[in-house]
Amino acid sequence: QVQLVESGGGLVQAGGSLRLSCVASGRTFSSRGMGWFRQAPGKEREFVAGINWNYGTYYEDSVKGRFTISRDSAKNTVYLQMNSLKPEDTAVYYCATSRAPWARTTNEYNYWGQGTQVTVSS
Repeated sequence: QVQLVESGGGLVQAGGSLRLSCVASGRTFSSRGMGWFRQAPGKEREFVAGINWNYGTYYEDSVKGRFTISRDSAKNTVYLQMNSLKPEDTAVYYCATSRAPWARTTNEYNYWGQGTQVTVSS
């Protein structure tokens, strides 16, 4: 069993930055891939960024160059640095553990956090 707890969300103006954190507990963290997803009201949960166990990273096209995913295995934590935020980035952000590398769909992820709200005002 893996427990994930996100934090760092909040209200920010367009162009601003936030850093989300996700602390994992339970089974071995360092051998798992991790990902961030987001879900806006009335929309499906969508992939944002992922990081493999060997630190390879990959992103959804709309966040490339603005968001950076990273991990600190010593702290069992994965981060999402979000810069140049836009109103369309407003959503609840979730972290999750992946079943396989380069995973981009929700059914490739098995454990999920409770989410943290990010609101970007124009």
